[in-house]
Amino acid sequence: MSDEVQDGFVRVRLDLSYDGRDFSGWAKQAQGQRTVQGEIEDALRTVTRSKETHELTVAGRTDAGVHARGQVAHVDLPVGLWEEHREKLLRRLAGRLPHDVRVWRVAEAPAGFNARFSAIWRRYAYRVTDDPGGVDPLLRGHVLWHDWPLDPDAMNEAATALIGEHDFAAYCKKREGATTIRTLQVLRWERRDDGVLEATVKADAFCHNMVRSLVGALLFVGDGHRPVDWPGKVLAAGVRDSAVHVVRPHGLTLEEVGYPADELLAARSREARNKRSLPGSAGCC
Repeated sequence: MSDEVQDGFVRVRLDLSYDGRDFSGWAKQAQGQRTVQGEIEDALRTVTRSKETHELTVAGRTDAGVHARGQVAHVDLPVGLWEEHREKLLRRLAGRLPHDVRVWRVAEAPAGFNARFSAIWRRYAYRVTDDPGGVDPLLRGHVLWHDWPLDPDAMNEAATALIGEHDFAAYCKKREGATTIRTLQVLRWERRDDGVLEATVKADAFCHNMVRSLVGALLFVGDGHRPVDWPGKVLAAGVRDSAVHVVRPHGLTLEEVGYPADELLAARSREARNKRSLPGSAGCC
């Protein structure tokens, strides 16, 4: 459980973004599909002339088709390799990476930093339009079209029941051995000047399909197909509800990842590894 970096290595933080439409998600796939992790690791190996692949750890594994503007990852590199390439690494990556993924910053990480476990929150945005004419062609890869008028006030009222620490099992695709307890800090809709509705969704962490399921439930409220109290009732039921629609991935973007002060990084990493339980629950297994 230690985040101590192996002797002879240095931990490097990478800040990056990507257009997810042509990727099979972040994580490398056994079948060899194109992934963000695979592209960056291949580029790192090439520009540093390494014989081995240095594996990335990411703040949040995005699904196929999901975008990122403020993704964070780390990689442990041999000290000698880092010292040799650090000054030119960013520019060399820019020349090697495909145009749909960019690394914006490369820097030695502070002690105790772990891109995944040190994070204290992740902020996503989901964008949807209810314009009867459809989506602006220039935004079609990042905005969902919903073919019913939407009421953001009703959606925000429904979202209030979802804020806080809950077991989000009803809105997550369950993974063996993983908890579905999360603290949802912000879930808010605003209509932009161009008419696009934008949801801000911020939590300490997210389980699989959580954001897109929450958005799907709130869209049903916004277009009048479900009452305002329905998303809260689904949450309270605690089981996956087939009526909750997981919206398409292209409207979703990871906007930002937050970390504590440097001196708190290691403690946060240890805390995040502990499996959580709600007050009064057994909390075992």
